[in-house]
Amino acid sequence: MDQITRVQEGDELAIFPPVSGGEVESDLLTIRRPGELYQITRDPIDAQKISRQLLRPEDGAICVFEGVVRNNSKGKRTLHLVYESYETMALKKLEEIGIFVREAWDIGCVAIVHRLGHLDIGETSVAVIITSGHRRAAFDACHYAIDKLKKVVPIWKKEFFEDGEIWIEGQ
Repeated sequence: MDQITRVQEGDELAIFPPVSGGEVESDLLTIRRPGELYQITRDPIDAQKISRQLLRPEDGAICVFEGVVRNNSKGKRTLHLVYESYETMALKKLEEIGIFVREAWDIGCVAIVHRLGHLDIGETSVAVIITSGHRRAAFDACHYAIDKLKKVVPIWKKEFFEDGEIWIEGQ
């Protein structure tokens, strides 16, 4: 028997396939609070600048993960990538991940930023930045955050090759 769930006032319903296409039509989306930054952007990501803004005098460690566009995938030469997203949901998921890591590890500040649109080889597509009094918490929180982002945030990547293109699910 199929389960029926009724949509209530205030619910948000999103229907999309695991790998999607189409154009994203929205401006920069940002959630900024003291010690937190979550952002979906079409602008280049400056992880050093974000790191300097987050770092506090009591921090003894800052862990920065940057995902960058590489020139190959599955034995093929990559020309460029295009990232698309269900932006409002993606921003909420970035925030949920950040809140979780702040509660689960003894860290100071967190920033999770993902870029959308056309990215060339060598450009940063995602940055996770964690500050902490000590390195272990920063490393562990950063590792968790990027792995969780790849699993739950509705962002899709299209890889362009010399002989065609393909949509890639989060991994």
